[in-house]
Amino acid sequence: MGNAIYGVPDVDARGQGGLLDVALDPDFEENRLVYLSYAEKGEGPENKNANGTAVARGRLTESMSPQLQDVEVIFRQQPKLPSTLHFGSRLVFDNEGHLFIALGERSKKEFRGQAQDLDSHLGKVVRIRPDGAVPEDNPFIGKEGALPEIWSYGHRNQQGAALHPETGKLWTNEHGPRGGDELNMPEAGRNYGWPVVSYGTEYSGLPVGSGESSAPGMEEPVHYWVPSIGTSGLAFYTGDAVPGWKGNAFVGGLARPGLYRLVLDGEKVTHEEPMLRELGLRIRDVRQGPDGALYLLTDEEDGQILRITKAE
Repeated sequence: MGNAIYGVPDVDARGQGGLLDVALDPDFEENRLVYLSYAEKGEGPENKNANGTAVARGRLTESMSPQLQDVEVIFRQQPKLPSTLHFGSRLVFDNEGHLFIALGERSKKEFRGQAQDLDSHLGKVVRIRPDGAVPEDNPFIGKEGALPEIWSYGHRNQQGAALHPETGKLWTNEHGPRGGDELNMPEAGRNYGWPVVSYGTEYSGLPVGSGESSAPGMEEPVHYWVPSIGTSGLAFYTGDAVPGWKGNAFVGGLARPGLYRLVLDGEKVTHEEPMLRELGLRIRDVRQGPDGALYLLTDEEDGQILRITKAE
C-alpha cells in the first residue's frame, strides 16, 4: 500500500458515516484532481447531531507525504439531518465529464419520504459539472420547486454505481429493506419508486408504502434480490484476463457476503452466479484493475483488498 494522503476534509465517522468514495478526474494525469464523498457534520449548535453527504475535490501533490491541496466542497446534500445511516455516496463520471453522485435517503421513516420530493437531495442521483455547476441539460432545469442538480429520484440507499462500457449509461444498485435490493439504470427525470413501492418489506415484515412492487410512473429495476444480498459496489468487466467474464457485471454482497456475477443480455440479467461465498467476507467495493483482474475491498475489522483473476 502507498503512503497516507493528507489534506482530506473533516468527516463525521458516526454509524455508516465517514470517508465514503473516491474518484479521479477524467483528466487526472494532467490536472491531478481527486474527488471525495464523505459524511459532513452540520454547522452550529442547533445542528450538532445533523450531517449529510458532501463531495469535495482537491489537487494531489506528489511527495514523500502526498496531500490534497486547494480543497473545495462542490456539493452538499440538503437538508442535513440527524441520522447516521444511508449516506449513499458513489461517484461516477460520465463520458461527457459530468459527475454523478448517488445518494441515500437517510433511512428514518420521518425523512425517507423526501426521496419522492424534488426540493430535497435525499434518495436522488444528482448530476453536476466537476466544479459543482449544474449542466444545462439536466431534466429539472426550470421546474418550479425542483433542485436543478437532480437527475433521478425515488432511491433508497445506493451503494454501487458504474458507467456501462458500451452504452455509456449509468447503472446503480441500492439496498432494499427486508428484501428488494435493486439494480437500476437511472435515466433523466425518472422515478424509481422508494418508498412508495418495493419488492421488499419493512424489517418488521409489514408492507412498504402502498404494499405494491410496482406502480404507474415508477420504473422497474433491471434486477432485484429477495432475500437481500446487501448490494455494494458495481463493476462491468471489460478485461482480457478472464475472457468468459467479458460484458458481465459484478456486485459485492454485505448481508449475504460474497461476490455476485451477473450475465447480461443488453439491459437484462439472464444469469446470476454467487462467488466466494465460502470466504464469508463482506464485499464493500468492486473495481477492475489495469491488469484485467478484479479487486475487492472487504468490509471487515481487518479490511483487505483481494485480487481475483483466472486460476493458473
